[in-house]
Amino acid sequence: MVLCNQIRSCKLSWPAIRLFTSGKPNRLRNCRLILLLILYTLPAFLRAQEEFVQPPAHLLTKFTFRQFSGGVIVIRGTLNNLKDSLNFILDTGSGGISLDSETVVQLKLPVTLSDKTIRGIAGIRKVNFTNNNTLHLPGLAVDSLNFHINDYDILTSVYGEHIDGIVGFSFFSRYIVKIDYDSSLLYVYSKGSMKYPKGGSLLRPLLVNLLIQSARITDEEDRIARFYFDTGAGLCLLLSQDFVADSALFSSRKTKVTTQVEGLGGKKQMELTTVRSFKLGPYKFRRVPAYIFEDEFNVTSYPYLGGLIGNDLLRRFNVILNYEKRDVYIMPNSHYRDLFDYSYTGLNFYVINNDITITDVMKNSPAEKAGFQPDDIIMAVNNNFSKNIQAYKTAMQTPGEKIKVLIYRKGEPLVLTLKVKSIR
Repeated sequence: MVLCNQIRSCKLSWPAIRLFTSGKPNRLRNCRLILLLILYTLPAFLRAQEEFVQPPAHLLTKFTFRQFSGGVIVIRGTLNNLKDSLNFILDTGSGGISLDSETVVQLKLPVTLSDKTIRGIAGIRKVNFTNNNTLHLPGLAVDSLNFHINDYDILTSVYGEHIDGIVGFSFFSRYIVKIDYDSSLLYVYSKGSMKYPKGGSLLRPLLVNLLIQSARITDEEDRIARFYFDTGAGLCLLLSQDFVADSALFSSRKTKVTTQVEGLGGKKQMELTTVRSFKLGPYKFRRVPAYIFEDEFNVTSYPYLGGLIGNDLLRRFNVILNYEKRDVYIMPNSHYRDLFDYSYTGLNFYVINNDITITDVMKNSPAEKAGFQPDDIIMAVNNNFSKNIQAYKTAMQTPGEKIKVLIYRKGEPLVLTLKVKSIR
């Protein structure tokens, strides 16, 4: 392109050159001089195109993953020379790598005391470490890892399976990682040059241990803001109250309902609504569910960030994460046009002592109107007696549907009818 521009700057077409050289010795000499100058500068232009490039990235391994509610990714691996298989959440919203405190005790791992703290939407905690461990994934050993230790009992209760840890920056920073939601496969490549496939879009987020991506959000007002790119969050959007208030994003008439989510430090009440549109790169989504929370621990460092983008939205793309180049390549997949989850019940339940137990019932919610109470134990949903909390949550995600729920209360069975509400 540089060469073509230089030739065009001579303002000589080939017919003009032929005319210019016909029978005119002085003009012929001038033309030869111009052509010699062009030929002389060719090596300089070619030298300007030279650059050192990395060897091509090569595939190290690939393996399957599972998804829990909200699109959260769970991978399995082992630690050091131990045989126990562990469950890890794959989380770009984690600035390191961590293990559950109960898992550390069970595996008898050495603990190093620390005065470091970690921060999440529901609290701040001081954490210790277990150092110099090796995480074995299928076909890959990731060594020299320093895990911080945290209590993930709340996550285990939410998903119904023991969550042994969270894999974040300490893993992503070493490799190029492709998440293929169509095939439920995770591809891990060595660092190096990579040609991204056609049909997608390259994002260029900021990266300071966590990915920070700009996006356009529109409701009553239209705003461009920065958000965490967070595969570990099982929702679409999470917005801080400060951002919502200062941006005047919603009108005073905007309908919101009270709900509850789980995060570091425990449970936290929030408001749930939708935004008219959300644009990530060139891709625009309409009527996107959004949670609004009071950021009392300044997780989003407002006004630097407005909130986070979660995996219920990100799972609609196959994603390549190249932390070394600060590249995030997203390509729409078969889930791109999946309906968002607009359901609302106001019912919160967790696995507690192997029972699926109702812990919270939001005021004026469909759950309260149906007669649910805290400490009710769910025995079945629509004649499904599997005690699979993921299946029960999925059964309650169809707005307008009436759900039959068999509960156990004070020693007696009881059937309640829950009508699922829509937030749209």
